[in-house]
Amino acid sequence: MNIDRVVMVFAGSMILLSLVLSQLHHGYWLWLTAIVGANLLQAALTGFCPLARLLKKMGLPAGAAFNQ
Repeated sequence: MNIDRVVMVFAGSMILLSLVLSQLHHGYWLWLTAIVGANLLQAALTGFCPLARLLKKMGLPAGAAFNQ
């Protein structure tokens, strides 16, 4: 599994988790969805993703998107 796939799995999981928690607990969990979405947008525009950098330091192979 490469960095790109891990980032997509993590972002998708956080979005789904926050949607479930917003229905079960409180609507404020939707802020997590907004934060993840904003981070995905800025990563697409700038190429900087904090999770991708962390995963690279952990030794995961780079994919096509985060190959810096």
